[in-house]
Amino acid sequence: MPYYLRLFAAAVCGVAVYAGFPPRGWWWLLVVGLVGLVYLLQDVSPRRAAGVGFVFGLGFMCTLLEWLSVLGPDVWLLVAVASAGFYALFGWAYARTRDLPGHLLWATALWVGMEYLRSQVPFGGFPWGRLAFATPDTPMLSFNRWIGVAATSGVMFLGACALGVAAHAAVVNGIGRRLTYAAAIPVGLVVCGVVLPTGLASATGTATVAAVQGDVPGTGAESLGQQHEVTTNHAEATVDYAKQVDAGERPRPDLVIWPENSTDVDPFHNPDIYAAIDNAVRAIGVPTLIGAIVDGPGQGEAQNVGLVWDPNDGPLPDRYVKRHLVPFGEYIPMRDLIAPLSSRLDQIGRDMQPGDEPGLLQVGPVLVGTMMCFDVAYDDTIADNAEDGADLMVVQTNNATYYGSAQPEQQWGIEQVRAVETGRDVVVASVNGISGFVSADGDVLQRTHSRDQQVLVQDVHLADGLTWGVRFGAWIERGLALLGLGAVVAAFVIGRPRRDADESGAHDDQDAPNPQETEAEAAPITTESPR
Repeated sequence: MPYYLRLFAAAVCGVAVYAGFPPRGWWWLLVVGLVGLVYLLQDVSPRRAAGVGFVFGLGFMCTLLEWLSVLGPDVWLLVAVASAGFYALFGWAYARTRDLPGHLLWATALWVGMEYLRSQVPFGGFPWGRLAFATPDTPMLSFNRWIGVAATSGVMFLGACALGVAAHAAVVNGIGRRLTYAAAIPVGLVVCGVVLPTGLASATGTATVAAVQGDVPGTGAESLGQQHEVTTNHAEATVDYAKQVDAGERPRPDLVIWPENSTDVDPFHNPDIYAAIDNAVRAIGVPTLIGAIVDGPGQGEAQNVGLVWDPNDGPLPDRYVKRHLVPFGEYIPMRDLIAPLSSRLDQIGRDMQPGDEPGLLQVGPVLVGTMMCFDVAYDDTIADNAEDGADLMVVQTNNATYYGSAQPEQQWGIEQVRAVETGRDVVVASVNGISGFVSADGDVLQRTHSRDQQVLVQDVHLADGLTWGVRFGAWIERGLALLGLGAVVAAFVIGRPRRDADESGAHDDQDAPNPQETEAEAAPITTESPR
């Protein structure tokens, strides 16, 4: 196949993998895309394999992350190109280790290692697009509970890799039987996924939770007036709900959840905002988890926090500070160097400061493990909450900027995966993206489908204990990443003597006499004409 056609096919395969993610969820196309990638990585040099991986990554990331274009086409393309670089690295490493015995194992380890690296660097990483996040409503969803998100991505790639390698062998060598045998691997994995159980880690009780979606004008951040209106909307929705509770029209909750950025104005420095929140919490009469932007800790800095607001005592001292901030959204990395390059960055007047503690907060009778928006894509935030004993997982999010794009649906898919992985119900409160409830089986109990102001109420299960995915997932991921790195090193070590031998043989060939020339020299010279 000409290289330019190989690159074109790689881009198409990347787009096919994107189609397997929410909101489309055509998971069979994801499998086709991965099989195609593996097929295209056969019979090419490591350098050309890196090109195939890069173009595949561009096709995948440019479509998956199209929602970033609302921040500007330059931001979208910059993130997509940077992410594609990791797939180029995978392609190069795949070609380097392609001839090692046990190739499927090394290839799977390399994929897991690539996703791990992409989740760590640069600027804290960007794990959006891990294969496991495409598993909601597929037979592979249960793997997340037993081996964790990272290894589930590896399992998905393993099945596709087996088919890709076998398909290439069948085309080149005409060995159809090998393709039939290889199909047994993904079929076996699907059967395992169907058989493996999901559900609560260990049920401990129930609670009634209300999630408030207050809606915002525009993105809610264009002016101080809009920011005030965001808080007013959530306060009014809560007060209206309290009236319905008092009238016996709706159930009384044990706790209430407001979304991330339900107030972008520091309530401790603004009496009006403080009063609006306090009046709403007093009206409903139960502890409420508030998402707020607060000033500090330093001059020109701020923090994105979850506050517990008690109807009698007001805001309690314990709070969660968002751990995984969005570069160029909540802070500017290397501000002095980068900020002068674009006037749009002036809109981020101060840098958020990250927290370093789990989001464990006692909200009334429930020990909540809360996260903020992109936090849910990172393994450490979810695992720390579960390990520290959270009864219930909560995601406070603000997707107003991305409303109408694929981003809220993609995040909702991640939340379904996290519910299964932790064996806990998940509550999602969004300003106007998708709010709702997910069971520990990954089933959708309730969700919003519009940006209208509304309050969802649901009886949820509480749980404790750890699933195997939480307990061992990080160790499996790091082990596989190290295994992949070891395979690359082994390929270099094994390949060096072979290259040395080839080079030595090449020199020997140059120095050795040509047999034909030797025969010619040994033949007698005659002047007779041939008969």
